[in-house]
Amino acid sequence: MLSSGPGLTIGPARRQRLGPCHGNPGYTKTPIGHWLSSVAGSWMRDRRHPFYRGLLPPQRVVSVDLEPPKLSSSPTTASTIKLFFEPSGQPGSVVHGPVLTGRPEPLGASIDAETGAINFALVSSSSTAVSLVLFTEADLAAGRSSFEVPLNPFVNRTGDVWHVMLPGLRDDLLYGYRVNGLHQDTDADSPGHRHDENRVVLDPYAIAVLGRRRWGQLGPNLAYGEGGVLGLMSTWPQAAAAVPASGPHVAAFDWEGDRPLNLPMEGLVIYEAHVRGYTAHDSSGVTAPGTYAGMIEKLDHLQSLGINAIELLPVFEFNELEYYSQIPGSNEYRYNFWGYSTVNYFSPMGRYSAALAEGRHVRSTCDEFKKLVKECHKRGIEVILDVVFNHTAEGNERGPTISFRGLDNRVYYMLAPGGEYYNYSGCGNTLNCNQPVVRQLILDCLRYWVTEYHVDGFRFDLASILTRAPSAWHPQQYDEETGQPVAMSSGGAIVSAEGIMTDGAGVPTGTPLPDPPLVEAISEDPLLRNTKLIAEAWDCDGLNQVGAFPHYGGRWSEWNGKYRDVVRNFIKGTDGPWAGDFASAVCGSPNIYANTQPHESDWWGNNGGRQWRGGRGPSASINFVTAHDGFTLADVVSYNNKHNEANGEDNRDGEAHNNSWNCGEEGPSGKWEVNRLRQRQMRNLSAALLLSCGVPMITMGDEYGHSKGGNNNTYCHDSDLNYVRWDQLAADPSGFHRFIRLLINFRRATPALQRTTYVTEKDIQWHGELPHQPDWSDTSRLVAFTLSDGKGGGLYVAFNTSHMPRLLRMPVWAGRVWQPLVDTSKVAPYDFLAADSLLSVDDVTAARRSLAMWTADHMYPVLPWSCIVLVSAPEDPTATSMIRRTAAQSASSRSQPSSGDVGPKNPMSWATNLISSQPPPPPGPQRPGTPNHYGRAEHGTYGKMSTVSYNDSNGSASSSPLTSGRSFAAAVSSTPRRQSAPQPTRANWRTVLQEASEAAAAALGSTSPPRDTGGAAAAAATASAELSLAEQAALTQALSENSELRRRLGLNR
Repeated sequence: MLSSGPGLTIGPARRQRLGPCHGNPGYTKTPIGHWLSSVAGSWMRDRRHPFYRGLLPPQRVVSVDLEPPKLSSSPTTASTIKLFFEPSGQPGSVVHGPVLTGRPEPLGASIDAETGAINFALVSSSSTAVSLVLFTEADLAAGRSSFEVPLNPFVNRTGDVWHVMLPGLRDDLLYGYRVNGLHQDTDADSPGHRHDENRVVLDPYAIAVLGRRRWGQLGPNLAYGEGGVLGLMSTWPQAAAAVPASGPHVAAFDWEGDRPLNLPMEGLVIYEAHVRGYTAHDSSGVTAPGTYAGMIEKLDHLQSLGINAIELLPVFEFNELEYYSQIPGSNEYRYNFWGYSTVNYFSPMGRYSAALAEGRHVRSTCDEFKKLVKECHKRGIEVILDVVFNHTAEGNERGPTISFRGLDNRVYYMLAPGGEYYNYSGCGNTLNCNQPVVRQLILDCLRYWVTEYHVDGFRFDLASILTRAPSAWHPQQYDEETGQPVAMSSGGAIVSAEGIMTDGAGVPTGTPLPDPPLVEAISEDPLLRNTKLIAEAWDCDGLNQVGAFPHYGGRWSEWNGKYRDVVRNFIKGTDGPWAGDFASAVCGSPNIYANTQPHESDWWGNNGGRQWRGGRGPSASINFVTAHDGFTLADVVSYNNKHNEANGEDNRDGEAHNNSWNCGEEGPSGKWEVNRLRQRQMRNLSAALLLSCGVPMITMGDEYGHSKGGNNNTYCHDSDLNYVRWDQLAADPSGFHRFIRLLINFRRATPALQRTTYVTEKDIQWHGELPHQPDWSDTSRLVAFTLSDGKGGGLYVAFNTSHMPRLLRMPVWAGRVWQPLVDTSKVAPYDFLAADSLLSVDDVTAARRSLAMWTADHMYPVLPWSCIVLVSAPEDPTATSMIRRTAAQSASSRSQPSSGDVGPKNPMSWATNLISSQPPPPPGPQRPGTPNHYGRAEHGTYGKMSTVSYNDSNGSASSSPLTSGRSFAAAVSSTPRRQSAPQPTRANWRTVLQEASEAAAAALGSTSPPRDTGGAAAAAATASAELSLAEQAALTQALSENSELRRRLGLNR
């Protein structure tokens, strides 16, 4: 029985016949396991044993017939059946016992459960010789091998699989393969072959890889290129794979009963994240920044944000120093930060491991990643891996030989007849995905990550390459006598009559296949049945399959790039068909995923992809406004053009067509009106994303407005450009983090937004300024709709992307009223009316009642470039009643809190509920305790401010906008000031102003004011003096904007 591991094991393991051991002294005719325990100790202690004096000659294996084959795919392929546990003739060494024949499956290195021996199996169809190379870590760092076991082609090969088994192998060793064969540079008649016996290549099925231990660490300074020195250069030192281990000294990972979450696709909110970038910044405060362990420490942030699926940028082994060089014009160096350049598909990225950096065995990387997955699942978060099966790190003919190229270049890569590389990936090579061996590798890989690491799904980078026809070559055949190739086509490219490379069945290489074997195999695989499958349905050669990626019954979702473009264009207010397209995007893009009729410009949809058009629901659309490659959310509203100068490529790299708008000034701005508009637009884009049907995806850092300075291609930066700034997130100066957190959780609590089928006329109605009168013209800047929840309630949502305000009349639903929830024109925390640590239930109620003059008449004013969301609720007769406080509440408000008490919920003033952003800071120094930005004060964080009284004995009532009204001023002027009157402070200003108003009203109704109200009126007279300059400016601005809005809406009498 074989232990689990990546490979081809299917069905129950079978016990193998154990034959006698021959060839070396001391062997007994006992099962291998007993031989290992009874004999190994004696021969390893006996220094007179022949293997200490040199290499033994190959021993004859009497139980195996080694007659050479008459004619086969290779002159070295044995046609007889080998006995897997028979000695294959090579001697043992100090690190393992005598070599056994081994099994041809599973591929990779695995442990035989009966004997404990390590079995190695490798596919290499065109090689003429293979050696298993073993390393200690010290020898690996020195660029030399420790032990090499040459495989006997008559015994250690079955078909195209080379295999060997080593009993008693030390599990602290590492391994690779030395593979010899033809190379097209020295054998002109063998195009496509690139074997190099001077390289030691990685096993494609390696479960863990060690090259360097720490991120960014250069390899040893060796004489690379000289004979006997392994490795390419200090940025590409020799790498090797971990030998699997078992036994009492190896603790099995404790999953604690972890099982797949199997969350419904339509209920996901995906967070695209980079393992290193998530915690690498010092402000993360984690123990091991930039690692799997560091990410675990910050998972609670994602849970509180409302995220239930994390999509990790590549975590398969890659080389971050692949591009390592100084960036021209700077002191920084270029890294492969994102990781889209795979070295090995079965190994977690080692330099994301805190354990590996601490010096633990390379296998500890596997356990650390498993713990990350387990901790995600504990928080209800699924793990989706971004996988790159379109190309590898070996690049084109000038790239390094690391693994696949040295094993079977013709098999693993799409090649032209002369051995040139097809480049559909834009990265130098293209994986030959639909070639049977490569197809099986990919399928085995996906199965392995699901079963071994419990991951929940995969996002396939440039997935259209998975649908392209492979390249194929005639098998090489040899004459039994001469060993020379036979037949004119032997080993040559399979080409069409026009000389074009084909897949062996007449289909030109690279042609998109209507029924791609790989995609079908993934879709129908029973182990992958419940995993999420997401396609980036395009590639770098112009093939775009969005809406028609082969989905096999809806198994696949797609990154919807069209959604991104539509939402950006509509929100910034662009002329064109964007209003109608935006409405479709909000519904989950039925025009893309339900419509069976392709557009005339859709080449794929009108040809091989026509059968895949339509037939899917909203969850087929992965909606996103930003992603890792492109502008961040903050940069979409701050830059018209890309600014990639920091990449050292003269700003030539990156996408030039970004559909962005800088809101009036390029880059950082000191203009209040520009920054106000940017805050609105960030909220508008987020609202569009999270209020649309389909599956929303948020990019790491967008939850607090991370900026990359207009750089839309930060693939090469290991710096703050790509790091989450936890200090900025905690500060949250504009309240955007609160807004998006509440919006995400609102979405997850609203079933009407999580749909498996598209909306109908019963579910959604479209409106304009008047109900049921939408405007779908090319100049339309308004999209409004009501979405029913099927229970009598629902939502009213409107996006005004014009520079003009709108007065919207909402539809009347009998017995119900519209309650404001979201208004992106308002300053935080009033942009989202939900009770939390910043707004109490009373605050929310008061804010809604302040708008009752509109909502009671089913109307609502919408400022330019704003989004509103209102919730249908039963009519409440008290909604327009005056808000009164009880005596106990008033007394409590009048009491002076201690310095540790919580201050008012709004750190500016009540006026901030009326304006769309904060006023600019007043000139000169602020007084102690005055909030210098949203959510914080000099004495502490928002909600924890020390109580500070602001008294100004020289303030006058006439200077305050609060007392500019005639009746209020009269009341004040007729009332003497009392020194004992309570002074307005941040703790009691609401009560003081209310008492002042009541006193003024009472004064107007009598010939002489009541003696007990003079103090309150006097306090009101000085109220403006007790407000900070910033608060006075906010109040003035609020009154001005309110007056201007009423004038523009024609509401002034």
